[in-house]
Amino acid sequence: MARIGGIGIALAAAIGLAAGFHAAAALASPESQQTGEGFVDIVAWPGYIERGDSDPNYDWVTGFEKRTGCRVRVKTASTSDEMVALMNEGGFDVATVSGDASLRLIAGKRVKPVDIAKIPLWDTVDDRLKNAPWHTVDGVHYGVPYQWGTNVLMYNTEVFETPPDSWRVVFEPMSFPDGKPNKGRIQAFDGAMYIADAALYLKFAKPELGIADAYELDEKQYAAALDLLRQQRKIVSRYWHDAFIQIDDFVNEGVVASSSWPFMVNLLVRQGKPIASTVPKEGATGWADTTMVHVDAPHPICAQHWLEHSLDPKLQGDLASYFGSVPAVPAACENNALLGKDGCKTNGIDNFDTVHFWRTPRSQCGDQRTCVPYYRWVTDYIAVLGGR
Repeated sequence: MARIGGIGIALAAAIGLAAGFHAAAALASPESQQTGEGFVDIVAWPGYIERGDSDPNYDWVTGFEKRTGCRVRVKTASTSDEMVALMNEGGFDVATVSGDASLRLIAGKRVKPVDIAKIPLWDTVDDRLKNAPWHTVDGVHYGVPYQWGTNVLMYNTEVFETPPDSWRVVFEPMSFPDGKPNKGRIQAFDGAMYIADAALYLKFAKPELGIADAYELDEKQYAAALDLLRQQRKIVSRYWHDAFIQIDDFVNEGVVASSSWPFMVNLLVRQGKPIASTVPKEGATGWADTTMVHVDAPHPICAQHWLEHSLDPKLQGDLASYFGSVPAVPAACENNALLGKDGCKTNGIDNFDTVHFWRTPRSQCGDQRTCVPYYRWVTDYIAVLGGR
């Protein structure tokens, strides 16, 4: 998943009564009253599970551990392929999975169905996410929505006094407003789903290709996307997948523009760096993440505790503030000190219908065309990174 922006929510005292009601509801389920196994092992995107180490204001782990007795252990994954590989290996209880990986885990029988009747806060979930096709198959739910957001363009405001209006700044050789070329000062995401970003740009840059869906590409459209990525390789300084390395590159290595996640943008802004993000005129890809439970979870009771906790409105809001995402629980947008009254609007809650959410490419397109499947995306993107 590529991402960008600002995220967070903390329930203010004004809604203490409502928070108390939600906590009581969460404790009402039989699973919530069971003693856990002592640990819950989570595979998560960077910044998704915080205990206050980076910033004491952002901690949705400590209280959970005290209440449940389940110690949270986190393994971060930088790409969806890495997350799938870790879940295939086993030994983990829960994962925060993006839409380009969730169906693969369901098809591989690595995650188990979720009984939403046993999730007390299910009714608070955004109706647009409840039955989303990336976690619901034949009416069966395989997870609980967590957060969603947009992969935005991060840029240095000292180089771009006006926000760049097109992804062209990272795909085409050009000079930036400071008169210097973009070669060596841009980055691209180290993941096969980035092919969709190239396709989305070409949808507008080369309308004659007839690209309607960035995840449904026929051979001609797909070849054009690969050609663009091969051209881009000549100007890319690094293909990033580690959030903190990208942060360092923007601070110390002269990188001034790249696709990114809101997480990195927020951290740099909080550090007082000249950084901002934007969604160019072509739109952007995005992610909608689901909390899923491994079919062989070593700590199933603690996994259930976390699944229920994941929808807590304070967690949802604080995470949205920290990461720059949008809560899966709309009520989390209200009365949150960290997120602020306009936080969800800033993070794009009104853009749901325009985000091109990650989806695993299949050989059969929705319009009955034959399209290029995901395994080809993986193989060919590796070749692009290798200069082929």
